[in-house]
Amino acid sequence: MPATKDRTHPSRTAARPFALWREVLTAYAAPALTAGTAGVVTGQADLTVAACTSIAGTSAAVAFLIGTWLQHGGQPRRWTTTLPRVVLTVLLVIPAAGLAAALGWFAAEWLPARTPVHAAPWLQRLRIDLPVSAVLATTIVTLRWRSTIAKLRP
Repeated sequence: MPATKDRTHPSRTAARPFALWREVLTAYAAPALTAGTAGVVTGQADLTVAACTSIAGTSAAVAFLIGTWLQHGGQPRRWTTTLPRVVLTVLLVIPAAGLAAALGWFAAEWLPARTPVHAAPWLQRLRIDLPVSAVLATTIVTLRWRSTIAKLRP
């Protein structure tokens, strides 16, 4: 028996199946690290804090929601597997971005005007952070999910 393993074995090179926990973890870690690093390098403390809270948190939450919806109990909906990837992605990105933008507006405008929450600069960041994070997370999770579904189909 050889001392080294065969690294070209098909099971080693095959793509991993879609794992929601891995997508959510990546959706949190990637923006937290990239935006956090940018905040540290440029000296923007508010960006560093937002990287680990509103940016990465929104990304992880959206990845969880979209991934859970796409999996649909392990049985994907027929139209999600038959539409072209780009069309499916756009159909999911538009409502996700719209809902995130509405939530950002709600937090930035409505809360300070009608609750004891004071208007703060970080609330204004939510108008941009939430929709951008939602768009990126939706796009990445949808494309990754769809690529695993395409490989599983005969």
